[in-house]
Amino acid sequence: MRLHLLLASFLQSSSTGSLPGRDFLWIALSVGVLGLLFALVISRSVLSADTGLAEMRAISNAIREGAEAFMSRQYAAIAVIAVLLAIALYFGYKVSPFTAPLAGKVVVSFLIGACCSGLSGYTGMSISIRTNIRVASAARTSLGRALQLALRGGAVTGLVVIALSLLGIGILFYCFGGLKDPAHVPYQLVGFTFGASLVALFAQLGGGIYTKAADVGADLVGKVEAGIPEDDPRNPAVIADLVGDNVGDCAGRGADIFESTAAENVGAMILGTALYPVLGVKGILFPLVIQAVNLIASFIGVLVVRSREDQVPMDVLNRGYYVTTLLALAGFAAAVYWMLQGRWWLLACGVVGILMSFLFVRITEYYTEIRYWPVQAIAKASLTGPATNIISGLAVGMETPAVPVLVIAAALLLSYYFGVRGLADAPLSTYAKGIYGTAIATMGMLSSAAYILAMDTFGPITDNAGGITEMSDQPQVVRDRTDLLDAAGNTTKALTKGYAIGSAALAAFLLFSAYLETVHDIVANRFHDAGLIIPPNWQFNNINLASVPVFVGGLLGGMLTYLFSSLAIRAVGRAAQYIIKDVRAQFAENPGIMIGTSKPDYGRSVRIVTGAALREMILPGALVVFMPLAVGLIFKNLSTTFHIRMVGEILPTINGHTINLAGAEAVAGLLMVGTISGILLAMLMNNGGGAWDNAKKHIESGAHGGKGSEPHKAAVVGDTVGDPFKDTAGPSLHVLIKLLATVTLVLAPLFL
Repeated sequence: MRLHLLLASFLQSSSTGSLPGRDFLWIALSVGVLGLLFALVISRSVLSADTGLAEMRAISNAIREGAEAFMSRQYAAIAVIAVLLAIALYFGYKVSPFTAPLAGKVVVSFLIGACCSGLSGYTGMSISIRTNIRVASAARTSLGRALQLALRGGAVTGLVVIALSLLGIGILFYCFGGLKDPAHVPYQLVGFTFGASLVALFAQLGGGIYTKAADVGADLVGKVEAGIPEDDPRNPAVIADLVGDNVGDCAGRGADIFESTAAENVGAMILGTALYPVLGVKGILFPLVIQAVNLIASFIGVLVVRSREDQVPMDVLNRGYYVTTLLALAGFAAAVYWMLQGRWWLLACGVVGILMSFLFVRITEYYTEIRYWPVQAIAKASLTGPATNIISGLAVGMETPAVPVLVIAAALLLSYYFGVRGLADAPLSTYAKGIYGTAIATMGMLSSAAYILAMDTFGPITDNAGGITEMSDQPQVVRDRTDLLDAAGNTTKALTKGYAIGSAALAAFLLFSAYLETVHDIVANRFHDAGLIIPPNWQFNNINLASVPVFVGGLLGGMLTYLFSSLAIRAVGRAAQYIIKDVRAQFAENPGIMIGTSKPDYGRSVRIVTGAALREMILPGALVVFMPLAVGLIFKNLSTTFHIRMVGEILPTINGHTINLAGAEAVAGLLMVGTISGILLAMLMNNGGGAWDNAKKHIESGAHGGKGSEPHKAAVVGDTVGDPFKDTAGPSLHVLIKLLATVTLVLAPLFL
């Protein structure tokens, strides 16, 4: 339908709310296209800005070349893994007569999801490495102009990520016949989320290993051993460090948020199928329309950001966030009216999600901002050495999950209750009503995701800009401006990590519920196809922890998060050893580096850390993918001792195939406990690492002796410990939590 005809149809239906459900799909897809056009307009505006002096451009070019070289090699490795998994997935589905008809669609959606996720990450990195030089150049004359450029450069990432998620899911829904058979097609989209999660995990993990190995190497040899400042051009690892900001924080986080929106959209659509008799296709398409609202609200939020020279950068960025949130809330209310029959209790669910995102941002700010007690306590502990700094940092990290868990609990309980109230007249179980309420809360939390991602990408852009001004020896007034932006960028990166783990927590519960719903529907469909009657009142929504398969699966899920974190942190340590040895070797081989008569070989350090990071990302990533598969298949094929009884009966054999729920329940245990463990551990690492980082920056600002003092050296050691926590293992756990759920969703038919 052409856009003007669609608009006319919408206006004609405005008084009755009678717009056909299928038209909302066209609205969502149209806004997705507009989102890409918005991103194009903003990128052209940013790239038309001045690129500064020749010496600034030389540094920026080195960063760009290093980032592009790493991304090319990383994505080539991920592509091989994705193709091999697609082949395995196809033949895995073909083995069973129950799943064979879905093999082609699942694999196609898997590959499209992987491609869109990869494109999201690459776009974020690509615009970041071209914006940094323009921000550095703008900082020579105006703080406000530099801030605006940095945010708009980040906005390109946010808009592209959300638009691709919206378009990918919407187009697949249409092509798979969603308008003809909307109650069954959402289950065929789980491959899209699996592909998105797979690429996000490796992008976040590989980028995180790279950025922290380079950072640790640059800090330990440069700051501690050689006694030279951060971003000093004499440090051979400094370009690798600046490259790491882009491949970790930009590419990795872009793929992470893409995966979040994709997984939560598909999970909510699956849960919406239970409401099809009540809300029709509108209840299924509701998540896509909310993402369309997200795009429009975030675009306007970015445009309203203007800054005077005397304004605090974080205050300016927060103003855009508040505008985005208010617009998203208004759009959410309109979508509830048009699509959910004006059930205002369901709007309350969305408000709960929006409030949760706000609280998570503020809680993260408290634990990671310099002006609050936790960071100041770690800095004070540095007075007595690195040991007390590390003890204090660990204590802060272990404290951080407490309040967020209370917020998550309150959000789930309130949204469940509001969901039951909002669907009180629907002929559904209380559980189905409440779970849909939690799904809407998740959508509320993601309703400003594009702007949040813009603020996140703002961080590495300003960090790079600061490095460029330092290395090109710009006047102190320019460095002062980039320092202000860099400080705001450190805060936005920490806040985004808090937002990401909050969304992961809600998404994990949503996807767990979607997994239970999927298993139930698979069993019901198999009974129906065989002409049998499923045991009355049977629902696959209660997992018994006293069951041996479930308990063992839970133990394995909890263990997985710790083993994965260990492998990720160890990978940073091993990769850092390579870069430390290289920096030391360059200092020894070329004494002219330290006295400024010759330049270090930046490219050599970049190549070394690139190879190390790519080697180290394979094992922890493969562990996450294959653990659920192994648990499900092992328990499925164990002795019939583990057959699960429902309503006092063992589910019968259908056409020679036994319905054995042991594998599905064991995987449910793994998913449930792994999710809980992963959420808590990710909070500890993200906030603890952020607090360590800002404790060091607090001392560098002049507290407790300032730069070069013994407390500063102790804080650098603590920050080195926290770096792989907050930038490698912690963010990767966000993705692990959702990847576990998407893997189980895709592989659920194989566990039965």
